[in-house]
Amino acid sequence: MADAKGFKPDVEVRVKDYRIGAIGAGMIMAECHLAAYKEAGFTVAAIASRTRSRAESVASRWGIPRVHDTPDALIKDTDVEILDIAYPPDQQPALIRAALKEPHIKAILAQKPLALSLDEARKLRDEAKAAGKILSVNQNMRYDQSMRVLKQILDKGELGKVVIATIDMRAIPHWQTFLEGLDRLTLANMSVHHLDVLRFLFGDPEEIYTATRSDPRTQFAHKDGITVSTIKFPGNVLAVSMEDVWAGPREAGFDSDFYIKWRVEGTDGVAQGTIGWPDGSASTLTYASKTTTGGQWVTPTWETMWFPHAFIGVMEQLQYAVKTGETPALNVADNVKTMALVEAGYRSMDEGRAVKLAEIAID
Repeated sequence: MADAKGFKPDVEVRVKDYRIGAIGAGMIMAECHLAAYKEAGFTVAAIASRTRSRAESVASRWGIPRVHDTPDALIKDTDVEILDIAYPPDQQPALIRAALKEPHIKAILAQKPLALSLDEARKLRDEAKAAGKILSVNQNMRYDQSMRVLKQILDKGELGKVVIATIDMRAIPHWQTFLEGLDRLTLANMSVHHLDVLRFLFGDPEEIYTATRSDPRTQFAHKDGITVSTIKFPGNVLAVSMEDVWAGPREAGFDSDFYIKWRVEGTDGVAQGTIGWPDGSASTLTYASKTTTGGQWVTPTWETMWFPHAFIGVMEQLQYAVKTGETPALNVADNVKTMALVEAGYRSMDEGRAVKLAEIAID
C-alpha cells in the first residue's frame, strides 16, 4: 500500500482546459505523453507524424479524433491550443517557429534537447518571447516521484546543508536512429536528465568537469558514450553524475544488473533511492534526519512511476501557465541554463579541464 508520509510525490491537476495537438507517434509520445494525458483527463484534439499510418494507429489506440497528413497541417489546425512536440532536435526548431506564427496556438511543449546547439536554443527562447508565446521544455525527470519528494525534503531543511550528491546510472538507453548522424550522444541525450534535475535540486552550478569514453555496444561513431560529470554548486555542494550506458554485457546467459541509484548527504541527514525507469518500476526514496526523524530511516511510498506519470506534471504545469499567465515551471529560459551546462560539459571533454559556467554565454 502506498504511504507518502505527508509528501506529495505527484502533482495536483489544477487545469485541463486546453486542446492539445500532438506531433510525433514514436515511443515517447505513444507510451508516455498520451498515456499520461489519458489518465489526467487532458484533451488531445489531433495528431500528426512523419508517417500518417503510424499516426492513425496511435490515434486509434488513444481515441484521438483527428489525424493530419503532416505536422505543418496540424500546426495550422485552429482547434489546437497547445502544441506538444516529440520530434528530433534537428527538426524541432522549424516546428516551433511555425507554431510561433499561429495566433490560435497559446503554448508549445518541446522535447529536450531543445535544439542541436546552445545558440539555437537561445534564439528560440528570444523568438518565443517576441511572439508572446509560452515555450516550455519537457524536462520530465523533475516530476519523477522520488525527485519531487527529495526536493520537498531539501526545501524543509531536513538534511541540513547538503555536502555531496550522486546519481549513478548503469542502464542501456534506446538510442534513436537520428542520433547516428549527430556528433553528440550521451551527455546531450541521457545525462541531460540528470544535469537538469541536479539544477532543480541545488540551483545554478558554478563549474563542471566531464570525462568520457566510447561505449563498446554503440556501433556508430560517437565521442561521449560513458560519461562522468563532477559539478560544483553554490554552498560548496559537490555532485557527481555517471551515465554508464555499457552496464556490462547484455547477452543470453549473462545476468546483468541495471539500475539508477541516487544519494544526497547533508550535515543533518541522508536521503537515497532509485529511479525505476530501467525496469519499469516505481522510483524509491528513504531518508534519515537527526532533526526530524530521530536518525531513523523513513520511507515514503507511492504506486505511480516516472514513465508515464511524470508527463502529467509536465503538461499540467504548462496548462496552468496558460490559464494563469504565470511563468511555467519548465520555462525555456531556465532550460537554456541546462543547455549551457551541457555545453560546458562538452567543452570540458574537448579541453580536458573543469569549465566555469561563467564562460558559457546565455544572454
